[in-house]
Amino acid sequence: MFAKKICAMLSKRRRRAAARRSRLWRRLFILHSKNVVNPTSYCHLNAAVPILRLYLDEAADHRAHLRLSLPSIRLESDHGWERDLEVLVFLYWLAHASSYRVVSQTFDIPKTSVHDIVHRVSKAVLGILRKVICFPTGDDLEAVGAGFAQLRAVGAIDGCHIRMKPPANNSHCYYNRKLFHSIQLQAITDHRGKFLDIFVGYPGPVYLGSLYPPPGKCILGDGGYPCLSAPICLITPYREPVQNPVQARFNSKHSRARNIIERAFGMMKTRWRSIFFKALEISPAFVPEVVACCAVLHNLALLNGDIVEAEDEEDHDDDPPEPHNPQARVGDHVRDNLAAAVSAPNICVAALNEHDYL
Repeated sequence: MFAKKICAMLSKRRRRAAARRSRLWRRLFILHSKNVVNPTSYCHLNAAVPILRLYLDEAADHRAHLRLSLPSIRLESDHGWERDLEVLVFLYWLAHASSYRVVSQTFDIPKTSVHDIVHRVSKAVLGILRKVICFPTGDDLEAVGAGFAQLRAVGAIDGCHIRMKPPANNSHCYYNRKLFHSIQLQAITDHRGKFLDIFVGYPGPVYLGSLYPPPGKCILGDGGYPCLSAPICLITPYREPVQNPVQARFNSKHSRARNIIERAFGMMKTRWRSIFFKALEISPAFVPEVVACCAVLHNLALLNGDIVEAEDEEDHDDDPPEPHNPQARVGDHVRDNLAAAVSAPNICVAALNEHDYL
């Protein structure tokens, strides 16, 4: 009997509490309806925020603050300003490598929102990576080959170190021979400086899976790489001092052709100088994602004609690790054939065709 009374009292209290909550929600809804003219309308941009005022100014130079021109930034969206704002927040953070607190003050939004936006947009950028950074095929492949002239090359390969703040755990794993902490970026570019493949960290699947170049073609690398004919054809210059004028001529043409990868790294580093010219103060797990985003945006900028000249074209002699593959074959004979072809005259003397030299 006593237990039944207690249950009845508790049940009555629960009903009263539920009624109070219901009345409270009704009051809040009424107040909200009175203060909001159109509850379904999108929010308006606060043009008083300087960076947003700059974005809305068609004539302004956006590259000074966002490192990209307006055609490379502006998105076509029918969902209000939310998508544009998130891209702006991400680009500003990338352009200045600022803390989330600084970006939150710049855009007048909470710091936690900045963190969420940066990670959400970076994931979206990586979602289009394989569409923007990919190997050429068909006519595009022929155009890339023509861009490297007589060398039968369809790309140039190199690597560079990306500075980073020493992580709390296993910092020695990121300490390189140049005496600073870093993670390595390896890339292949075409004759215009567009990235065809990138890999941040250890050597990627291009070598292991023999993905590129196609048969009969090669890619150009510096002396830090081995000269190979298989599993991929990777041609390096002759070691100095060269033995003859043929090798010297080949090295000269090889150097001029391979310089495009240096220029591509220089353009990307100049555009995102805050990322590449100082140590990144982010989680080591997030560094590869940020670097990959910079490479994707580099390609998108080139497609829009948004080109910045490299301020830093240093020698990226980073000694990439030689591949440990028992099936690898030395490519010296391929290099010798290319050197002979480079040294051969472009015009055949007509008198030479009058005799049979076999």
